Amino acid sequence: MYKASVITVSDRAASGAYEDKSGPAVRKLLEEAGYEVVRVLIVPDEKNKIINALLFECEQGVHLIITTGGTGFAPRDITPEATKSIIEKECPGIAEYMRQKSMEITPRGMLSRGIAGIREKSLIVNLPGSPKGATENLGFILPHLGHGLDMLNGKKE
Repeated sequence: MYKASVITVSDRAASGAYEDKSGPAVRKLLEEAGYEVVRVLIVPDEKNKIINALLFECEQGVHLIITTGGTGFAPRDITPEATKSIIEKECPGIAEYMRQKSMEITPRGMLSRGIAGIREKSLIVNLPGSPKGATENLGFILPHLGHGLDMLNGKKE
């Protein structure tokens, strides 16, 4: 069983002005797929706080770190930039596949800037912030992540 964490990136949710619905929805999908969700966090759209949360999860040996939020065009949407600053290897196919599948539902799927990448033994994936967008995108990739995590953690060649 792989360990997973969910990090919601949202100024409003972090301040308590908005109830986080994406984080719990993502957690539910991960648990249904057999992941042990060890943490669900909320951080504001601040690069250093996002970076610190991602680094902490990597240092704790979390295998799959899912972020939700901060992937759009708004001035404070900086989750991909924060993620890119700490990953060692980018995994463009994951983000490309999510955008491709999203565009089959709505052309606005092209507006997501989320990325995916590896730091040490952790895979980090950025999802959109809406509960619908987050769960749809995770649903597209979740059946395929186990193989990648197996390779990353030396269980498959």
